[in-house]
Amino acid sequence: MVEWITTDGLTDYREAEAWMEARANAIAAGEAEECIWLVEHPPLYTAGTSAKIEDLTDPDRFAVYETKRGGQYTYHGPGQRVAYVMLNVAARGRDVRCFVRQLESWVIATLDQFNLRGEIRDGRVGVWVERPEKPPQPDGTPAEDKIAAIGIRLRKWVSFHGISINVEPDLEHFTGIVPCGITQHGVTSLVDMGLPVTMDDVDVALRGTFDQVFDAQPDGACALPS
Repeated sequence: MVEWITTDGLTDYREAEAWMEARANAIAAGEAEECIWLVEHPPLYTAGTSAKIEDLTDPDRFAVYETKRGGQYTYHGPGQRVAYVMLNVAARGRDVRCFVRQLESWVIATLDQFNLRGEIRDGRVGVWVERPEKPPQPDGTPAEDKIAAIGIRLRKWVSFHGISINVEPDLEHFTGIVPCGITQHGVTSLVDMGLPVTMDDVDVALRGTFDQVFDAQPDGACALPS
């Protein structure tokens, strides 16, 4: 069974990290259930294990937190739904690559609830949407913007950190970093895409699509939705 927790207001980042680590340790010890924790943070930047200092273009703008999750720099702030995933990857097949694909599929399935097509790209972390109304890329393909970020850490085969979906954040706040080290694409949100979606709407969609994505096979193998 997976416990779902939603915290209203803005959650301090270091307090969130400490809570996640404690819960992950308890799950690994068999003392707690798996957990999905839905939060929002005050405006801040986080640096993953692959972050490059030159990608922090405005270091004095918001607090910057070093973190041991995978990935590079990302932004968190009001209007962005952060879903922290404390799941037992050992019991779900011990396949980290498949687990990350499941996280991507979960975001894509959630966006699909609002008739928005999210996609993944080789060599780029996160979930992307095409922007045909914008000038095409130099190779002639449609412009793309990032709508969700993914970054996790495992300890004793239990995950923490997770995903963030831009619902209605201040997109200008992303300009203080090079999000995930990618300069040639922009950042968007559900509301920026013209969709009148609330945080509650996204929460319902996340919960409604979770089981169809994170559906382990009886033998424990990692499974992806068909």
